[in-house]
Amino acid sequence: MQPVKDFQMKDKSFIIFILITMGLLVAGCTEIIPDGNNNTPETEQDTIINFDSLPGLVNNDKFPNPEIIIHDTLPSININTANVSAESLVSFAETLIGTRYKYASTDPAEGFDCSGFITYVFNHFNIKVPRSSIDFTNAGTTVSLQDAIRGDIILFTGTNSTERFVGHMGIVTNKDNGDLQFIHSSSGKAYGVTITPLNNYYRGRFVKVIRIFAQTNS
Repeated sequence: MQPVKDFQMKDKSFIIFILITMGLLVAGCTEIIPDGNNNTPETEQDTIINFDSLPGLVNNDKFPNPEIIIHDTLPSININTANVSAESLVSFAETLIGTRYKYASTDPAEGFDCSGFITYVFNHFNIKVPRSSIDFTNAGTTVSLQDAIRGDIILFTGTNSTERFVGHMGIVTNKDNGDLQFIHSSSGKAYGVTITPLNNYYRGRFVKVIRIFAQTNS
């Protein structure tokens, strides 16, 4: 009977290996989000991080030292917006305010995570975009925060702001008197699609702004 036991042990080991591997390939980040009103910390889970979307990294079960510029390991991405305007896209995004948060979802009936929300909004106009927020790192054209306009994509770090890779994202809605706001799907207090000001907390996590639409289309 020993061969049977050995087979069962190997079978269990294989199943455990598969489960661990799946856990490494799909991961999220948990972070503390200060409430804009009372600064009470809340937990927010941002987006799926596809570890195998990082070409050239040897150990994809963890990100490299934060001092390494991860931007250089990701490909540039051109997004074809055809004849869609930034205004049309943002206006549609704003109709989704209040849609609840759901991790790893792009279905409005179920809810969105941050990149799921972006994916759904762009796909509504038949614009193909990456599913993971980190894959937006080198998409479009980088613009300064001061030059950000309605329709630009704003990228943030995930949980740990010292690790300078993208883990959260939103769409710029306006910048009145220099105060930028963006729409995103948050699992913080709003727990869904909401418009948030670029407060000190998000400034600490800010990575960059990218422009997908030509400014003449805004």
